[in-house]
Amino acid sequence: MAADPRFFRAGAALTLAEAAAAAGGELVGGDPAQRVTGVGPLHEAGPDAVSFLDNRRYLPQLAGTKAAAVVIAKDFAARVPEDVAAIVTANPYLGFGRVARALFPAPAPRPGIHPTAVVDASATVGEGVEIGPYAVVEAGAEIGAGCVIGPHAVVGAGVVLGEGCRIGAHASLSHCVAGRLVVLHPGARVGQEGFGFAVTPEGRFETMPQLGRVLLGDAVEVGANACIDRGSQGDTVLGAGTRLDNLVQIGHNVRTGRACVLVSQVGVSGSTTLGDGVQMGGQAGTTGHIAIGDRAQIAAQSGVMSDVAAGEVVGGSPAWPLRETLRAFATLRKLAAKPATRG
Repeated sequence: MAADPRFFRAGAALTLAEAAAAAGGELVGGDPAQRVTGVGPLHEAGPDAVSFLDNRRYLPQLAGTKAAAVVIAKDFAARVPEDVAAIVTANPYLGFGRVARALFPAPAPRPGIHPTAVVDASATVGEGVEIGPYAVVEAGAEIGAGCVIGPHAVVGAGVVLGEGCRIGAHASLSHCVAGRLVVLHPGARVGQEGFGFAVTPEGRFETMPQLGRVLLGDAVEVGANACIDRGSQGDTVLGAGTRLDNLVQIGHNVRTGRACVLVSQVGVSGSTTLGDGVQMGGQAGTTGHIAIGDRAQIAAQSGVMSDVAAGEVVGGSPAWPLRETLRAFATLRKLAAKPATRG
């Protein structure tokens, strides 16, 4: 199915030679001057579209594809039909994504401030910024050139956004300094008070002041309705290139390295540290004040109660090395399958 033009505005058509260049691959077969205007899955792509294959399960669909070209690994290139061009690359999914982005570029900012937006006179707004309906930019905020502030979004007092940031509808930021190209999807919340309190002798809860900030590195992306609490004394820090899926919760004083990936409904408790390249599967969670090493992987629905070494793969609750967890589950299943015996 082609991208619906009501929602996805196509850019200029590409020649197959240009598509191959965008994918970082080699064009094999086909007419380099042939133009393509869209992308699609193997079984739906037409003669003006580019598709891809990166999983042998879809080889039957490859045999019948009508696409103009398929982005594909060298191992499968010989399986491409004769009337279909191959764009051979080491990473077909990445290459296809780059072709799709070239054909459907992100909409450029439409510079200007909507009449219903409220922008404090002391705020600084860079060149080419788009500020949408009913958005609020509070006192002393700094909006870098080329940013887009969506409808009903709130950029709090003193917040700094680097160049090219995109803040989705109803998202909000406070107590935050963000680098370049940061993206907040709709409803994301950044910089609110962290969950910290003391118990009085009378048994009441007394909120502890949360006096830190949130620091977002360049190209951090925050999913819809995700929440990042500001630090209590120090700062909450997300390293450059880190990506949070929808509904992720980051507690106060958490620090991540570069290029971490946290999938939907992950929760990271306060003062936990993640190294570079850490990956956490959906609904995984950590206790606070632990360290997870570089490139560690946390399986979905894991409960991490202690430090995880660099490169380690863990799963289960409490989380163990994944192989041990799988063996334990297998043993438990065997025990459950045995008939009960009477004593």
